[in-house]
Amino acid sequence: MGGESLLIFLLVGLIAGWIAGMVVQGGGFGLVGDLVIGVVGAFIAGWLFPRLGVHLGAGLVGAIISAALGAIILLLVVRLVRRA
Repeated sequence: MGGESLLIFLLVGLIAGWIAGMVVQGGGFGLVGDLVIGVVGAFIAGWLFPRLGVHLGAGLVGAIISAALGAIILLLVVRLVRRA
């Protein structure tokens, strides 16, 4: 992975984590927390959505939306586990 690809990957993760933090808890988790949540959410979306037949389009915007939805799923599952 080249430097430019890594930068885009981290930028998508950061934006997705920030969006998920705003949607689920009403606030972000800091720079590193948003980045980790967004990257893990992107992996979740990349694994789950094709199995469900969900395609959100190609390109940067599609990647951000997909990663944000995956991060929201991650945060909701974490919230459910914490309460149990």
